[in-house]
Amino acid sequence: MYNEKTGIFFEANLQKEIKEKFYYVDEDYLGNKRLFFENSGGSLRLKSAVEAKAQFEKIPDCPDRNNETSKMLKQVKENGIRDILQVICGAKSGALVTELTASQVMFQITQAIIENVPGTNVVTTSIEHPSAFDSAKYYAEKTGKEFRVAMANPNTGGVDTEEIIRHIDENTSLLSVISASNISGNILDIEEIVREARKIKPDLYIISDAVQHMPHGVLDVEKSQLDGVNFAPYKGFGVRGCGYGYISDRVAKLPHHKLEAKPENEWELGSFTHANFAAISAVVDYVCWIGEQFTDSKDRRQLYVVGMENIHLQERALLYRLLEGTKEVPGLRHINGVNVLLDSEELKDRDLISAISIEGIGYTEAVAEYGKRGVTVFERINTSIYSKRIVESLGLTGAVRISPLHCHDANDIDEFLKITAQLVEDIAKQVVFV
Repeated sequence: MYNEKTGIFFEANLQKEIKEKFYYVDEDYLGNKRLFFENSGGSLRLKSAVEAKAQFEKIPDCPDRNNETSKMLKQVKENGIRDILQVICGAKSGALVTELTASQVMFQITQAIIENVPGTNVVTTSIEHPSAFDSAKYYAEKTGKEFRVAMANPNTGGVDTEEIIRHIDENTSLLSVISASNISGNILDIEEIVREARKIKPDLYIISDAVQHMPHGVLDVEKSQLDGVNFAPYKGFGVRGCGYGYISDRVAKLPHHKLEAKPENEWELGSFTHANFAAISAVVDYVCWIGEQFTDSKDRRQLYVVGMENIHLQERALLYRLLEGTKEVPGLRHINGVNVLLDSEELKDRDLISAISIEGIGYTEAVAEYGKRGVTVFERINTSIYSKRIVESLGLTGAVRISPLHCHDANDIDEFLKITAQLVEDIAKQVVFV
Protein backbone atom coordinates (compact mmCIF):
# COMPACT_ATOMS: atom_id res chain seq x y z
CA MET A 1 0.00 0.00 0.00
CA TYR A 2 1.40 3.39 -1.03
CA ASN A 3 0.41 6.70 0.54
CA GLU A 4 1.60 10.26 1.04
CA LYS A 5 4.56 9.04 3.10
CA THR A 6 5.72 6.30 0.75
CA GLY A 7 4.49 7.81 -2.51
CA ILE A 8 1.59 7.30 -4.89
CA PHE A 9 2.02 5.65 -8.28
CA PHE A 10 0.38 7.16 -11.33
CA GLU A 11 -2.69 5.24 -12.51
CA ALA A 12 -1.66 2.55 -15.03
CA ASN A 13 -3.09 4.17 -18.16
CA LEU A 14 -1.60 7.55 -17.28
CA GLN A 15 1.77 5.92 -16.56
CA LYS A 16 1.72 4.23 -19.97
CA GLU A 17 0.87 7.50 -21.69
CA ILE A 18 3.64 9.31 -19.80
CA LYS A 19 6.27 6.75 -20.75
CA GLU A 20 5.30 7.02 -24.41
CA LYS A 21 6.03 10.75 -24.34
CA PHE A 22 9.77 10.11 -23.80
CA TYR A 23 12.48 8.81 -26.11
CA TYR A 24 14.49 5.66 -25.33
CA VAL A 25 12.95 4.72 -21.98
CA ASP A 26 13.05 0.97 -22.61
CA GLU A 27 15.85 0.74 -25.16
CA ASP A 28 18.91 2.73 -26.16
CA TYR A 29 19.55 4.64 -29.38
CA LEU A 30 20.95 1.50 -31.02
CA GLY A 31 17.84 -0.50 -30.24
CA ASN A 32 19.24 -2.52 -27.33
CA LYS A 33 16.97 -3.22 -24.36
CA ARG A 34 18.14 -0.92 -21.59
CA LEU A 35 17.17 0.65 -18.25
CA PHE A 36 18.36 4.26 -18.16
CA PHE A 37 18.79 4.94 -14.45
CA GLU A 38 21.22 7.86 -14.92
CA ASN A 39 18.82 10.78 -14.86
CA SER A 40 21.12 12.88 -12.69
CA GLY A 41 23.93 13.12 -15.21
CA GLY A 42 21.42 13.76 -17.95
CA SER A 43 17.77 13.01 -18.41
CA LEU A 44 15.44 11.11 -20.67
CA ARG A 45 14.20 13.46 -23.38
CA LEU A 46 10.62 14.55 -23.78
CA LYS A 47 9.62 14.01 -27.42
CA SER A 48 7.65 17.24 -27.67
CA ALA A 49 10.62 19.31 -26.43
CA VAL A 50 12.97 17.81 -29.01
CA GLU A 51 10.35 18.25 -31.73
CA ALA A 52 9.71 21.88 -30.76
CA LYS A 53 13.42 22.68 -30.94
CA ALA A 54 13.71 20.98 -34.34
CA GLN A 55 10.65 22.81 -35.66
CA PHE A 56 11.89 26.27 -34.76
CA GLU A 57 15.54 25.65 -35.67
CA LYS A 58 14.41 25.43 -39.30
CA ILE A 59 13.31 29.04 -39.41
CA PRO A 60 15.90 31.37 -41.04
CA ASP A 61 14.25 34.67 -40.12
CA CYS A 62 15.90 37.15 -37.81
CA PRO A 63 13.66 37.56 -34.79
CA ASP A 64 14.37 41.31 -34.63
CA ARG A 65 12.49 42.20 -37.80
CA ASN A 66 9.03 43.60 -38.49
CA ASN A 67 7.38 40.72 -40.32
CA GLU A 68 4.85 38.08 -39.34
CA THR A 69 7.42 35.31 -38.79
CA SER A 70 9.62 37.53 -36.65
CA LYS A 71 6.63 38.60 -34.60
CA MET A 72 5.76 34.96 -34.07
CA LEU A 73 9.33 34.22 -32.93
CA LYS A 74 9.16 37.12 -30.48
CA GLN A 75 5.99 35.64 -29.04
CA VAL A 76 7.73 32.26 -28.65
CA LYS A 77 10.47 34.05 -26.71
CA GLU A 78 8.02 35.94 -24.50
CA ASN A 79 6.13 32.72 -23.77
CA GLY A 80 9.37 30.95 -22.92
CA ILE A 81 10.57 33.68 -20.56
CA ARG A 82 7.19 33.73 -18.83
CA ASP A 83 7.29 29.93 -18.49
CA ILE A 84 10.79 30.01 -16.99
CA LEU A 85 10.32 32.88 -14.56
CA GLN A 86 6.66 32.75 -13.58
CA VAL A 87 5.71 29.10 -14.12
CA ILE A 88 8.88 27.11 -13.30
CA CYS A 89 10.42 29.48 -10.76
CA GLY A 90 7.24 31.06 -9.37
CA ALA A 91 8.66 34.57 -9.74
CA LYS A 92 6.52 37.71 -9.74
CA SER A 93 9.42 39.99 -10.63
CA GLY A 94 13.12 39.69 -11.40
CA ALA A 95 14.97 38.89 -14.61
CA LEU A 96 16.20 36.00 -16.73
CA VAL A 97 19.81 34.94 -17.24
CA THR A 98 20.54 32.78 -20.27
CA GLU A 99 23.73 30.96 -21.19
CA LEU A 100 24.79 27.81 -23.02
CA THR A 101 24.92 25.92 -19.71
CA ALA A 102 23.58 26.21 -16.19
CA SER A 103 27.19 26.30 -14.97
CA GLN A 104 27.81 29.49 -16.95
CA VAL A 105 24.65 30.97 -15.46
CA MET A 106 25.92 30.22 -11.96
CA PHE A 107 29.28 31.87 -12.67
CA GLN A 108 27.55 34.99 -14.02
CA ILE A 109 25.25 35.40 -11.02
CA THR A 110 27.99 34.64 -8.50
CA GLN A 111 30.38 37.12 -10.08
CA ALA A 112 27.87 39.96 -10.08
CA ILE A 113 27.06 39.52 -6.40
CA ILE A 114 30.52 38.90 -4.95
CA GLU A 115 32.21 41.66 -6.96
CA ASN A 116 29.60 44.29 -6.16
CA VAL A 117 28.11 43.52 -2.74
CA PRO A 118 30.15 44.75 0.25
CA GLY A 119 31.36 42.22 2.79
CA THR A 120 34.35 40.24 3.94
CA ASN A 121 33.27 36.63 3.38
CA VAL A 122 31.36 34.23 1.13
CA VAL A 123 29.58 31.06 2.34
CA THR A 124 28.75 27.86 0.47
CA THR A 125 28.59 24.11 1.25
CA SER A 126 30.78 21.10 0.69
CA ILE A 127 28.20 19.30 -1.48
CA GLU A 128 27.84 21.99 -4.12
CA HIS A 129 28.25 21.22 -7.80
CA PRO A 130 31.64 22.53 -8.98
CA SER A 131 29.98 25.37 -10.88
CA ALA A 132 28.59 26.80 -7.63
CA PHE A 133 31.51 25.90 -5.36
CA ASP A 134 34.27 26.92 -7.75
CA SER A 135 32.63 30.18 -8.82
CA ALA A 136 32.11 31.20 -5.18
CA LYS A 137 35.70 30.33 -4.35
CA TYR A 138 37.13 32.02 -7.45
CA TYR A 139 35.37 35.36 -6.94
CA ALA A 140 35.92 35.29 -3.18
CA GLU A 141 39.65 34.92 -3.74
CA LYS A 142 39.60 37.51 -6.52
CA THR A 143 37.97 40.08 -4.25
CA GLY A 144 40.01 39.17 -1.16
CA LYS A 145 37.03 37.77 0.77
CA GLU A 146 37.18 34.81 3.13
CA PHE A 147 35.75 31.62 1.62
CA ARG A 148 33.72 29.62 4.15
CA VAL A 149 32.42 26.09 3.62
CA ALA A 150 29.60 24.47 5.60
CA MET A 151 30.26 20.74 5.85
CA ALA A 152 27.87 17.93 4.95
CA ASN A 153 26.07 15.63 7.34
CA PRO A 154 27.31 12.14 6.36
CA ASN A 155 24.22 10.55 7.88
CA THR A 156 21.72 12.36 5.66
CA GLY A 157 23.80 13.31 2.64
CA GLY A 158 22.68 16.92 3.04
CA VAL A 159 23.86 19.92 5.04
CA ASP A 160 22.20 20.86 8.32
CA THR A 161 20.74 24.35 8.59
CA GLU A 162 22.66 24.97 11.82
CA GLU A 163 25.95 24.14 10.11
CA ILE A 164 25.27 26.67 7.37
CA ILE A 165 24.08 29.41 9.71
CA ARG A 166 27.13 29.25 11.97
CA HIS A 167 29.29 30.41 9.04
CA ILE A 168 27.20 33.53 8.37
CA ASP A 169 27.71 36.94 9.95
CA GLU A 170 26.86 40.56 9.21
CA ASN A 171 29.80 40.74 6.78
CA THR A 172 28.74 37.84 4.52
CA SER A 173 28.37 38.99 0.90
CA LEU A 174 26.78 35.83 -0.50
CA LEU A 175 25.34 32.51 0.61
CA SER A 176 25.26 29.92 -2.18
CA VAL A 177 23.50 26.67 -1.23
CA ILE A 178 22.36 23.75 -3.37
CA SER A 179 18.64 22.85 -3.43
CA ALA A 180 19.20 19.08 -3.35
CA SER A 181 22.22 16.78 -3.27
CA ASN A 182 23.11 15.18 -6.59
CA ILE A 183 24.42 12.08 -4.82
CA SER A 184 22.00 11.36 -2.00
CA GLY A 185 18.93 13.19 -3.31
CA ASN A 186 18.60 14.93 0.08
CA ILE A 187 16.45 18.05 -0.29
CA LEU A 188 17.71 20.98 1.74
CA ASP A 189 15.18 23.13 3.57
CA ILE A 190 15.86 26.30 1.59
CA GLU A 191 13.05 28.30 3.21
CA GLU A 192 14.40 27.59 6.69
CA ILE A 193 17.97 28.32 5.62
CA VAL A 194 17.00 31.66 4.09
CA ARG A 195 14.87 32.63 7.09
CA GLU A 196 17.57 31.82 9.63
CA ALA A 197 20.36 33.39 7.56
CA ARG A 198 18.48 36.67 7.25
CA LYS A 199 17.96 36.82 10.99
CA ILE A 200 21.71 37.42 11.08
CA LYS A 201 21.92 39.65 8.02
CA PRO A 202 18.50 40.87 6.75
CA ASP A 203 19.76 41.96 3.33
CA LEU A 204 21.95 38.90 2.69
CA TYR A 205 22.13 37.80 -0.95
CA ILE A 206 21.24 34.09 -1.23
CA ILE A 207 21.27 31.93 -4.37
CA SER A 208 20.66 28.24 -4.98
CA ASP A 209 21.82 25.71 -7.56
CA ALA A 210 18.51 24.04 -8.51
CA VAL A 211 19.85 21.95 -11.39
CA GLN A 212 19.41 18.67 -9.52
CA HIS A 213 16.09 19.48 -7.89
CA MET A 214 14.17 21.19 -10.70
CA PRO A 215 13.15 17.94 -12.52
CA HIS A 216 11.82 16.44 -9.27
CA GLY A 217 10.14 19.18 -7.28
CA VAL A 218 8.57 22.64 -7.21
CA LEU A 219 10.69 25.80 -7.24
CA ASP A 220 9.19 28.89 -5.60
CA VAL A 221 11.53 31.85 -5.44
CA GLU A 222 8.85 34.13 -4.00
CA LYS A 223 8.14 31.79 -1.10
CA SER A 224 11.81 31.01 -0.47
CA GLN A 225 12.90 34.62 -1.05
CA LEU A 226 15.95 33.59 -3.05
CA ASP A 227 17.97 36.09 -5.08
CA GLY A 228 18.82 33.58 -7.76
CA VAL A 229 18.45 30.02 -8.98
CA ASN A 230 19.75 28.19 -12.01
CA PHE A 231 18.62 25.08 -13.82
CA ALA A 232 19.55 23.00 -16.87
CA PRO A 233 16.70 22.07 -19.24
CA TYR A 234 18.51 18.92 -20.39
CA LYS A 235 18.25 17.54 -16.86
CA GLY A 236 14.55 18.41 -16.76
CA PHE A 237 13.24 16.47 -19.79
CA GLY A 238 14.38 19.21 -22.18
CA VAL A 239 17.24 19.88 -24.58
CA ARG A 240 20.94 20.62 -24.31
CA GLY A 241 22.60 23.86 -25.36
CA CYS A 242 20.93 26.19 -22.87
CA GLY A 243 21.01 27.06 -19.19
CA TYR A 244 18.61 29.40 -17.43
CA GLY A 245 18.57 31.39 -14.23
CA TYR A 246 16.21 33.59 -12.28
CA ILE A 247 17.62 36.67 -10.50
CA SER A 248 15.86 39.09 -8.18
CA ASP A 249 15.43 42.74 -9.12
CA ARG A 250 18.31 43.77 -6.88
CA VAL A 251 20.69 41.27 -8.48
CA ALA A 252 19.50 42.21 -11.97
CA LYS A 253 20.59 45.81 -11.37
CA LEU A 254 24.10 44.93 -10.22
CA PRO A 255 26.92 45.65 -12.71
CA HIS A 256 27.14 42.80 -15.23
CA HIS A 257 27.97 42.07 -18.86
CA LYS A 258 25.49 43.91 -21.07
CA LEU A 259 25.18 46.14 -24.09
CA GLU A 260 25.39 49.80 -23.07
CA ALA A 261 22.10 50.78 -24.72
CA LYS A 262 20.13 48.02 -22.97
CA PRO A 263 18.15 48.57 -19.72
CA GLU A 264 20.14 48.17 -16.50
CA ASN A 265 18.38 44.92 -15.61
CA GLU A 266 18.88 43.30 -19.04
CA TRP A 267 21.16 40.25 -18.99
CA GLU A 268 20.56 39.04 -22.52
CA LEU A 269 23.46 39.34 -24.95
CA GLY A 270 22.92 38.75 -28.67
CA SER A 271 20.02 37.26 -30.60
CA PHE A 272 17.77 35.01 -28.57
CA THR A 273 17.41 31.31 -29.33
CA HIS A 274 13.74 30.94 -30.10
CA ALA A 275 14.05 27.17 -30.57
CA ASN A 276 15.29 26.72 -27.00
CA PHE A 277 12.46 28.84 -25.64
CA ALA A 278 9.99 26.72 -27.61
CA ALA A 279 11.53 23.58 -26.12
CA ILE A 280 11.25 24.76 -22.51
CA SER A 281 7.63 25.78 -23.11
CA ALA A 282 7.00 22.24 -24.37
CA VAL A 283 8.37 20.91 -21.07
CA VAL A 284 6.04 23.21 -19.14
CA ASP A 285 3.13 22.13 -21.36
CA TYR A 286 3.88 18.52 -20.45
CA VAL A 287 4.03 19.11 -16.70
CA CYS A 288 0.83 21.17 -16.90
CA TRP A 289 -0.82 18.27 -18.77
CA ILE A 290 0.00 16.02 -15.83
CA GLY A 291 -1.43 18.69 -13.55
CA GLU A 292 -4.67 18.64 -15.53
CA GLN A 293 -5.14 15.01 -14.51
CA PHE A 294 -5.39 16.11 -10.87
CA THR A 295 -6.96 19.59 -10.82
CA ASP A 296 -9.53 21.67 -12.70
CA SER A 297 -7.45 24.84 -12.36
CA LYS A 298 -6.74 26.78 -15.55
CA ASP A 299 -3.85 28.76 -14.07
CA ARG A 300 -0.62 27.70 -15.75
CA ARG A 301 1.56 28.08 -12.65
CA GLN A 302 -0.94 26.14 -10.55
CA LEU A 303 -1.16 23.38 -13.15
CA TYR A 304 2.63 23.17 -13.22
CA VAL A 305 2.86 23.00 -9.42
CA VAL A 306 0.24 20.25 -9.21
CA GLY A 307 2.00 18.39 -12.02
CA MET A 308 5.35 18.55 -10.25
CA GLU A 309 3.80 17.56 -6.93
CA ASN A 310 2.37 14.42 -8.49
CA ILE A 311 5.63 13.71 -10.28
CA HIS A 312 7.30 13.86 -6.88
CA LEU A 313 4.72 11.48 -5.39
CA GLN A 314 5.28 9.05 -8.27
CA GLU A 315 9.03 9.25 -7.75
CA ARG A 316 8.63 8.76 -4.01
CA ALA A 317 6.70 5.55 -4.73
CA LEU A 318 9.48 4.45 -7.09
CA LEU A 319 12.12 5.25 -4.46
CA TYR A 320 10.22 3.35 -1.78
CA ARG A 321 9.94 0.32 -4.05
CA LEU A 322 13.61 0.61 -4.98
CA LEU A 323 14.61 0.58 -1.32
CA GLU A 324 12.04 -1.82 0.14
CA GLY A 325 11.05 -3.98 -2.84
CA THR A 326 8.12 -6.41 -2.54
CA LYS A 327 7.51 -9.85 -1.07
CA GLU A 328 8.66 -11.32 -4.37
CA VAL A 329 11.56 -8.95 -5.14
CA PRO A 330 13.79 -7.67 -2.28
CA GLY A 331 14.67 -3.98 -2.31
CA LEU A 332 18.16 -2.54 -2.06
CA ARG A 333 17.89 -2.39 1.74
CA HIS A 334 17.27 -6.13 1.83
CA ILE A 335 19.77 -7.56 -0.67
CA ASN A 336 22.75 -9.06 1.16
CA GLY A 337 25.92 -7.59 -0.33
CA VAL A 338 24.33 -4.22 -1.14
CA ASN A 339 24.96 -1.24 1.13
CA VAL A 340 22.57 1.68 0.77
CA LEU A 341 24.63 4.79 1.46
CA LEU A 342 23.37 8.09 2.90
CA ASP A 343 20.02 6.42 3.51
CA SER A 344 17.18 8.01 5.47
CA GLU A 345 13.71 6.81 6.36
CA GLU A 346 11.93 10.07 5.55
CA LEU A 347 11.45 9.93 1.78
CA LYS A 348 9.56 13.24 1.62
CA ASP A 349 12.93 14.96 1.99
CA ARG A 350 14.55 13.12 -0.91
CA ASP A 351 14.54 13.26 -4.69
CA LEU A 352 14.60 10.02 -6.68
CA ILE A 353 18.27 9.12 -6.16
CA SER A 354 19.91 6.30 -4.26
CA ALA A 355 23.62 5.79 -3.65
CA ILE A 356 24.92 2.26 -3.08
CA SER A 357 28.03 0.15 -2.85
CA ILE A 358 28.29 -3.55 -3.63
CA GLU A 359 30.57 -5.75 -1.58
CA GLY A 360 33.43 -7.37 -3.47
CA ILE A 361 33.53 -4.95 -6.40
CA GLY A 362 34.60 -1.35 -6.98
CA TYR A 363 32.25 1.41 -8.05
CA THR A 364 33.53 1.73 -11.61
CA GLU A 365 33.57 -2.04 -12.06
CA ALA A 366 30.03 -2.29 -10.70
CA VAL A 367 28.81 0.32 -13.19
CA ALA A 368 30.47 -1.65 -15.99
CA GLU A 369 28.80 -4.87 -14.84
CA TYR A 370 25.43 -3.14 -14.75
CA GLY A 371 26.11 -1.95 -18.29
CA LYS A 372 26.69 -5.52 -19.46
CA ARG A 373 23.28 -6.38 -18.06
CA GLY A 374 21.48 -3.56 -19.84
CA VAL A 375 21.42 -0.97 -17.03
CA THR A 376 22.92 2.52 -17.22
CA VAL A 377 23.97 3.95 -13.85
CA PHE A 378 26.95 6.09 -12.85
CA GLU A 379 29.74 6.13 -10.30
CA ARG A 380 30.60 9.23 -8.27
CA ILE A 381 34.14 8.59 -7.00
CA ASN A 382 36.95 10.53 -5.33
CA THR A 383 39.27 10.18 -8.30
CA SER A 384 36.91 12.39 -10.32
CA ILE A 385 37.48 16.14 -10.30
CA TYR A 386 33.70 16.59 -10.24
CA SER A 387 33.08 14.22 -7.33
CA LYS A 388 36.14 14.16 -5.04
CA ARG A 389 35.22 17.04 -2.74
CA ILE A 390 31.57 16.00 -2.49
CA VAL A 391 31.97 12.28 -1.78
CA GLU A 392 34.83 12.81 0.68
CA SER A 393 32.82 15.43 2.59
CA LEU A 394 30.16 12.74 2.96
CA GLY A 395 32.70 10.32 4.42
CA LEU A 396 32.82 8.19 1.27
CA THR A 397 35.35 7.24 -1.38
CA GLY A 398 32.55 6.83 -3.88
CA ALA A 399 29.10 5.52 -4.68
CA VAL A 400 27.10 3.95 -7.47
CA ARG A 401 24.34 6.46 -8.15
CA ILE A 402 20.96 5.14 -9.21
CA SER A 403 18.57 7.74 -10.58
CA PRO A 404 15.40 6.66 -12.41
CA LEU A 405 12.76 9.18 -13.55
CA HIS A 406 9.02 9.54 -13.03
CA CYS A 407 8.33 8.01 -16.45
CA HIS A 408 9.67 4.70 -15.15
CA ASP A 409 7.22 2.29 -13.55
CA ALA A 410 7.22 -0.37 -10.84
CA ASN A 411 8.17 -3.08 -13.35
CA ASP A 412 11.32 -1.13 -14.27
CA ILE A 413 12.30 -0.95 -10.59
CA ASP A 414 11.62 -4.67 -10.10
CA GLU A 415 13.74 -5.51 -13.13
CA PHE A 416 16.60 -3.42 -11.76
CA LEU A 417 16.35 -5.13 -8.38
CA LYS A 418 16.42 -8.58 -9.98
CA ILE A 419 19.50 -7.62 -11.98
CA THR A 420 21.15 -6.25 -8.83
CA ALA A 421 20.44 -9.43 -6.86
CA GLN A 422 21.88 -11.53 -9.68
CA LEU A 423 24.93 -9.28 -9.93
CA VAL A 424 25.59 -9.65 -6.21
CA GLU A 425 25.22 -13.41 -6.49
CA ASP A 426 27.63 -13.54 -9.44
CA ILE A 427 30.21 -11.51 -7.53
CA ALA A 428 29.87 -13.78 -4.53
CA LYS A 429 30.56 -16.77 -6.76
CA GLN A 430 33.51 -14.96 -8.33
CA VAL A 431 31.75 -15.20 -11.69
CA VAL A 432 31.95 -12.18 -13.98
CA PHE A 433 30.13 -12.24 -17.29
CA VAL A 434 32.22 -11.25 -20.28
